[in-house]
Amino acid sequence: MRVLIAGLGNMGLSHALAHHHHPQAQIVALVNRSPVALPYELDSYPFFNDFHAALDETKPDLVVIATYSDSHADFAVAAMEAGAHVFVEKPLATTVADARRVVDCAKRLGRKLTVGYILRHHPSWQRLIAEARSLGGPYVFRLNLNQQSKGATWNTHKALMQTTSPIVDCGVHYVDVMCQITDAKPVRVHGMGLRLSDEIAENMYNYGQFQVIFDDGSVGWYEAGWGPMMSEVAYFIKDVISPRGAVSILSGMHPQSDSVDGHTKVGALRIHRVGAPDRDVDFPTEPGHQALCDAEQAFLLRAIAEDIDLNRHMEDAVQSLAICLAADESIRTGRAIELKG
Repeated sequence: MRVLIAGLGNMGLSHALAHHHHPQAQIVALVNRSPVALPYELDSYPFFNDFHAALDETKPDLVVIATYSDSHADFAVAAMEAGAHVFVEKPLATTVADARRVVDCAKRLGRKLTVGYILRHHPSWQRLIAEARSLGGPYVFRLNLNQQSKGATWNTHKALMQTTSPIVDCGVHYVDVMCQITDAKPVRVHGMGLRLSDEIAENMYNYGQFQVIFDDGSVGWYEAGWGPMMSEVAYFIKDVISPRGAVSILSGMHPQSDSVDGHTKVGALRIHRVGAPDRDVDFPTEPGHQALCDAEQAFLLRAIAEDIDLNRHMEDAVQSLAICLAADESIRTGRAIELKG
């Protein structure tokens, strides 16, 4: 499988390493707008600074898109129209219309399309979702991921916020978890946010939270903030509550809030059922960030080889993005947003 990697930030490099080590993948080129320091495993591959030139010259079977969010949709459609399958980092696009355009293109052309929802490949998060579903709804979701980012990480966050707010960039992961648990349709979103730094654009905010209501009565809360002013206290809350009990990620299991590996780690679950003793489930051998990226790319290669149906995956990606973009709209307009369809 001939693979083109576009975007060589943290995620793009990890995806490139995944394909470098996969026996069924052959990297044909790397793309980045500016020069970048490469690990020794990748420094011999052809390098382009123009995506479309690389696509035309290398004619890949699979394109991995890990560029900034505002290029995701156009790059994905161009790759599929050129004959390639596509992996695109989250969020799938910066508008629901563009996300739908990408998914419709994949369906029309018969291409495989996966989105970088890394938690879908994490055994601990898979267990959390299964335990929560076994309780039955309706649910209360309490999820957050605040990051006390500084130095290089804060610079990365400021670059991301040129196009995407924290609650959209991070939120799609955790809204996707909500949607996998409840299977219900979202009907209304209400958000609020605040710009806490003069280092970002006046029309952007680096802290946000929102509430989403589903048609089965489930309610969800999500919170995300980036920057050196954020607190390290209660930055990682993951609770799912139902009338029959709750499933929670135990606190105290995580490194500092700007750690990439810490964003996926569970460490241990506490399973609480009404009328029964609480039960803790430990995960001492959780996969790290690179192992999860390896799993994401291996899944797509298998989906291509075995013609796995990815329709639910694609529709979930559109729905989770729609919820987070509605929250962003609510923050900017000061009103609740009704969701259609």
